[in-house]
Amino acid sequence: MAATGGEQTSAEFIQHHMTNLSIGEGFWTLHIDTLLFSIGLGVVFCYFLWRMAKKADTGVPSWSVNLAEMAFEFIDNTVKDFFGESRRDIGSLALTIFLWVLLWNTMDLIPVSLLPDIAGQFGVPYLKIVPSTDVNATFALSITVVSLMYIYAFKANHGFFGLIKSMGTHPFEAQSLVLKIILFPINFALRIIEDFAKIISLALRLFGNLFAGELVFVLIALLPFYIQFIPGGPWAIFHILVVTLQAYIFMILTVVYMSMAESH
Repeated sequence: MAATGGEQTSAEFIQHHMTNLSIGEGFWTLHIDTLLFSIGLGVVFCYFLWRMAKKADTGVPSWSVNLAEMAFEFIDNTVKDFFGESRRDIGSLALTIFLWVLLWNTMDLIPVSLLPDIAGQFGVPYLKIVPSTDVNATFALSITVVSLMYIYAFKANHGFFGLIKSMGTHPFEAQSLVLKIILFPINFALRIIEDFAKIISLALRLFGNLFAGELVFVLIALLPFYIQFIPGGPWAIFHILVVTLQAYIFMILTVVYMSMAESH
């Protein structure tokens, strides 16, 4: 797209749509759009589940109640597979992550210029509507998951010293006390590296897939409007699978990490 008058070049169009609305500088920069959409979507799914819970005991269930029950049973069965029983705490965490990340990702299916153009009419220079295309959001979620893993491990190992002991004896355990002492710092260092890898892999897997998908939609938006549906339609259909799969992967890995924390 060549620049003509007030029009944007292709590079400017892409940069504009991939830039967050932010305040502050450096480490203290806040991405306002990510925060607003994340909080808003969280309120949406909490309200939806609250409404479905109220409707569940009244007559024949509607399609929305059936949908909510299917999501609940799916998460509950997943938790049972790893823990051997229903767990209200783990199930609530898994359901929250699955639905929240799913809604994050679903924002990627909204036409890329729709909300930014509307916001621009009110003087908002940038608006990035997909929280999972912001690495700050995905890292915040992955750090929270790993932090909760440590809390569960702390509880399962009966305190701080039990937690440190478990971190220094897994994954390689020795029968001899001397070997345990020798291997302790190695095991402990490997465990710290492993947990940092969990944070990075959780965050970047979600961010990378959704950022790439959003970038493809932005590139499609550069095409003439009368042919955008040709590549855009199939890509949107395929992206529905990506949106759901990434939410499922994040959820299932969260349950796996929680079960590993308690097993140690």
